[in-house]
Amino acid sequence: MKLWLLRHGEAQAQARSDAERELTAHGQAQARQAASLLQGRALGAIIASPYVRAQQTATLVREVLGFSGAIQTAPWLTPDSDPREVLAQLARFDSGELLLVSHQPLVGALAGLLINGHRQQPVAMSTASLAELEGDDLIAGLMDLRSLVHPHH
Repeated sequence: MKLWLLRHGEAQAQARSDAERELTAHGQAQARQAASLLQGRALGAIIASPYVRAQQTATLVREVLGFSGAIQTAPWLTPDSDPREVLAQLARFDSGELLLVSHQPLVGALAGLLINGHRQQPVAMSTASLAELEGDDLIAGLMDLRSLVHPHH
């Protein structure tokens, strides 16, 4: 099983609410750059936070990759979601390759939980950072970090 964790691209500093912050032009370029790293991957699903900046990032990735499936929106992928809840939700997806588009602190905490088995060592992820985790099962402590790519600024 391969799990890709993508933090959304750079977003506006201000909006009516945190959920409504949109990507900046730089954030859009970051999302396209991250998507290029996924070229040729056999993604089974793209699952994104309902927040605007994550939806925009996922849409750009989908376009760059020519991914034919719909983006699945998951209310359990917001910045303050519980990584253990995410693991429980992911159990219903087939093994293969999944891309989650979400936020800090969730993506870092989820990666840390999957790699280390606890949340005391989150993985540092800047905007548009892409982490590749691999393992037989999506179980805390049993995944390996295969790569972590931060965007060029």
